[in-house]
Amino acid sequence: MKISIGSDHAGYQLKEKIKALLVGKNIEVEDFGSYSEESVDYPDFAHPVANAVESGTSNLGIVICGSGNGINMTVNKHQGIRSALCWNEELASMARQHNNANVLALAARYVSDEQNEKIVEAFLSAEFEGGRHERRVNKISHC
Repeated sequence: MKISIGSDHAGYQLKEKIKALLVGKNIEVEDFGSYSEESVDYPDFAHPVANAVESGTSNLGIVICGSGNGINMTVNKHQGIRSALCWNEELASMARQHNNANVLALAARYVSDEQNEKIVEAFLSAEFEGGRHERRVNKISHC
C-alpha cells in the first residue's frame, strides 16, 4: 500500500507523526509537504496528493490543515476524489465503508494528535462495503 500525504504549516507536526505511524506499519508514504511550520498555502500540497490518488500512483491520501476544512475542500475539487473530514474513529470508518472515501482530511488544531492517530487507524482498517452504498457513491460525480 502507498499513501500520499500533505499538509500546510498548521498540520506539519501532525503530518510528521502520521508519517511515522504509517512507516511503522510498513506502508509506503509519499510526502508532498509542507516541510516546516513556515506559513504556506494548503492548496499547494492538497492538489499533488489528490493527483496521486486520482492517477492511482497512491492507494489513499491523507491531508491535514488547521481546521481540516480548507484542505478537504481543495482535494474534493478533483473529480476522482472522495475526501472525508473526520474528527473521530466512527466517522473515519463510515467514510470508507459507506462513501468509499479515498482521502482522509484531519484537523490539526482541533483534534489531539492521539485522536488523529486513532482516526487514521480506523480509516485504514475499514473497507468499502459496496452494495446499496455503491449506487450512491456512483452518483457523487454525476451532476
